[in-house]
Amino acid sequence: MNRLEKLEQEAFEDKVTIHDYYLGEESLKGIYIDGNIAINTSVNNTAEKACVLAEELGHHHTSVGNIINMENVSNRKQERQARIWGYNKLIGLNGIIKAFEVGCQSVHEAAEFLEVTEEYLLEAIECYRNKYGVCTEAGNYTIYFIPQLSVFKRT
Repeated sequence: MNRLEKLEQEAFEDKVTIHDYYLGEESLKGIYIDGNIAINTSVNNTAEKACVLAEELGHHHTSVGNIINMENVSNRKQERQARIWGYNKLIGLNGIIKAFEVGCQSVHEAAEFLEVTEEYLLEAIECYRNKYGVCTEAGNYTIYFIPQLSVFKRT
């Protein structure tokens, strides 16, 4: 079962219905409304669809009310929380470590291994860099975000 199928199964178990629907513009990839996720029909590959679905499931788990107006600070915070939920669901520190363990040497290879888009992985890394700063520890590993992503196993 690939990442997208696992997310679809999770949505099903959470009683969230997924719809493929044209949302009127290419830049709007997905939307969550009351137990329904619409994914734009313009999203046409598995990795991108998994990224969109993860964020929209993040809204299911973290958002309250109508947050469409991004002028509102509270709405922007909820949007960010949903995005972080998705990053942690699809990537997380453990995903970065697993990509290192299997020998991924580039963002492209890591994104392919994690079944996400390169853009999504780079956004997640930036998010983790903002949260953790230069580096953080996870288990027997130190993950550096600055000057570039690198993982070191402590012995």
